[in-house]
Amino acid sequence: MKHLIIIFALLAAANWASAQNCGCAANECCSQHGFCGTDAAYCGPGCQSGPCTTNGVKVEEVVTDAFFNGIANAASAECPDRGFYTRAAFLDALGLFRGFGTDGTADDSRREIAAFFAHVAHETGNLCFREEREKSDKYCDPNYPDWPCNPDKFYYGRGPLQLTWNYNYGAAGKAIKFDGLNNPEVVGTDVGVSFKAALWYWMQNCHNDIVSGKGFGATIRAINGNLECDEKKPELVTSRVDLYTRYCGQLGVAPGTNLRC
Repeated sequence: MKHLIIIFALLAAANWASAQNCGCAANECCSQHGFCGTDAAYCGPGCQSGPCTTNGVKVEEVVTDAFFNGIANAASAECPDRGFYTRAAFLDALGLFRGFGTDGTADDSRREIAAFFAHVAHETGNLCFREEREKSDKYCDPNYPDWPCNPDKFYYGRGPLQLTWNYNYGAAGKAIKFDGLNNPEVVGTDVGVSFKAALWYWMQNCHNDIVSGKGFGATIRAINGNLECDEKKPELVTSRVDLYTRYCGQLGVAPGTNLRC
């Protein structure tokens, strides 16, 4: 009997591990937490694979060449990094982040795409800069012992959303497989890593704000709220909102409410 109990325990453990690793049956969805099932908790927002429920929006059909190039072409003629960011690299990076532009309603998806690119355009000067222009700080916070700073490295803003601070580089690196603490420079030199890092930050901090209806203002707070929100730098908030409403117009969707933070 003891042997049978052990066998059943091993089988149960194997099935549990299979579920966690998304070894699901063909008719099952792998949930955002790695479990198999068929209802909305598994096939809805965050679903990783299987017959996931989406709203029918295809991001590649919304972020067209014309839309992407329209942002890049708005950069100044002296743009130092022109051509670094590409639509192809953005679409390739999406493969790691199911749910971006597909969760919620079709309007939610278009608002999310408009919001993401509004912040990208603002942070990079219309896809112009790979790194922040004023590098005045190492951006090392010792209060995050899980992400110890390399004393020879700088964790200033890089990439489409200007990833900043050692704890963000460390966590992003762990999630998308690069050495964020010892090689933060790759976010500004490899366009694939660059977009993946931006989308990682977005999905961690901004995605649910759009899908849940909190509005564009919540995404400003998530990205740079400590410096811009609560009337600290209203002109920068206005710049982001203007870009967002412009892109919403281009994508044929109302911008919604709660635009400022």
